[in-house]
Amino acid sequence: MNPRTALVTGGTGGIGSAIVRNLARQGHKVATNYRDATKAEAWRASMAAEGIEVCMVPGDVADPVSAEAMVRAVEQQCGTVEILVNNAGITRDTTFHKMDYQQWTEVVNTNLNACFNVTRPVIEGMRTRRWGRIVQISSINGQKGQYGQANYAAAKAGMHGFTISLAQENAKFGVTVNTVSPGYVATDMVMAVPEEVREKIVAQIPIGRLGKPEEIAHAVAFLTADEASWITGANLAINGGHYMGW
Repeated sequence: MNPRTALVTGGTGGIGSAIVRNLARQGHKVATNYRDATKAEAWRASMAAEGIEVCMVPGDVADPVSAEAMVRAVEQQCGTVEILVNNAGITRDTTFHKMDYQQWTEVVNTNLNACFNVTRPVIEGMRTRRWGRIVQISSINGQKGQYGQANYAAAKAGMHGFTISLAQENAKFGVTVNTVSPGYVATDMVMAVPEEVREKIVAQIPIGRLGKPEEIAHAVAFLTADEASWITGANLAINGGHYMGW
């Protein structure tokens, strides 16, 4: 394995932290962004206690100017970004007939427009070097939809549309672009859901349990490896059999 510089957006979250750990333990230099400096410093300290050093830079992926400044800061501190994981995401759940414009745009800006905002500053360099790995972290709900998540499902589905177009444009430059669509994973957010609701979710999963953040991270590591050079435009569903689409 060749050590690379990897940028994982939203790396301080449950799935993001697992991705950061996995890539760092493979020998990559890993960077992530933050908006709350106090929380970011506590997270960095917890990672350092595990022996994992992370390059942290401020940046709002929903804002194109801030996102580009974030990428340039990563380049200055850690080196040219060769692996990009667009993982940052938020929810603003409500049924569509009650949804306001802010709830719609906040989710679309952070989950989908951020893919443009962060990928655009790195894509030229990847094409020039003729090597790059880009992974979008989408969702099972971008594949099957979800009650009360019209904004989230639309944004997450759009992420894979972005993937397959970018994959076609950049394949001949040695840049692969893929999507990972996790099902329900035992992150803090999911575990905060009332137990009876979680039990109903688990009852719909053929494997019979929630996923682990490390299982999503393993898939990302696989897709970003040198050996994954013939995989591009794919959407890897990791959901315990909860949704089995083509």
